[in-house]
Amino acid sequence: MVRPGTWIKLKRMSDPYAPVPAGTYGIVTFIDSMGTIHVAWNNGSSLGLIPEVDEFEIVADLAEIKGKPTG
Repeated sequence: MVRPGTWIKLKRMSDPYAPVPAGTYGIVTFIDSMGTIHVAWNNGSSLGLIPEVDEFEIVADLAEIKGKPTG
């Protein structure tokens, strides 16, 4: 399940004008009433994802890893 705080990795974005490159990581900031997943991308972009159109994978959920050692 994708929710705010989820780290994702983009596989493909269909936006022909300003796509985020495949392989870019980001964190979900919120999901709007239309279902668009808004992301703070590591490259500085804030383009939203359309779940039925764009492809991404979940990397980690901060709520699940909070407090766990990182190294």
